[in-house]
Amino acid sequence: MARFVDLHPDNPQPRLVGQVVEALRDDALIAYPTDSGYALGCQLGNRDGRDRILRIRDLDERHHFTLMCRDFSQLGQFVHVDNSAFRAIKAAVPGPYTFILPATGEVPRRLMHPKKKTVGVRIPDHAVVWAILEELGEPMLTSTLILPGEDEARTMGWEIKEDLDHSVDVVVEAGETTAQPTTVIDWSEGQPEVLRVGAGDPARFES
Repeated sequence: MARFVDLHPDNPQPRLVGQVVEALRDDALIAYPTDSGYALGCQLGNRDGRDRILRIRDLDERHHFTLMCRDFSQLGQFVHVDNSAFRAIKAAVPGPYTFILPATGEVPRRLMHPKKKTVGVRIPDHAVVWAILEELGEPMLTSTLILPGEDEARTMGWEIKEDLDHSVDVVVEAGETTAQPTTVIDWSEGQPEVLRVGAGDPARFES
């Protein structure tokens, strides 16, 4: 059964944050709230966690995983950001955007797109995620919690606990979140291409 951890949405309790991070370090798979619905997350080195995410979401190996980053300096360790992208991306984060960029050598190959060698990155605007990432000290491998047959991210922790009680290890609750997904920008070819319009305004990346 999944453990249910109730965190304050604005001032998450350090003791409980520490328990979530301890579980992540023990190779747990967590469901946690973001500024664009719930997501599934695990440590970068958690091979089983990655495979469990694919199974839960019924996805194949071509799925573009995202690295959830605490800040821009952390993001820059895991993807190549050229001068044309630097200012625009930095001005847009934190916020509901996912950027697909060429991965650096810090990213395990199994987490990259198999052909393009790219990975998604994002910096959320959510105090609970910041607290978890700050304590963890590295990005989290993550994917939006959209279940097979559904087209929106889950938004309620207790519903996730009921439906995924034996599929995840921890469910983090911090009040209801929006179901609107991130806006996805592919910047892997040197120019921004809007792949999905979501909560983030795509106009700043459209020529």
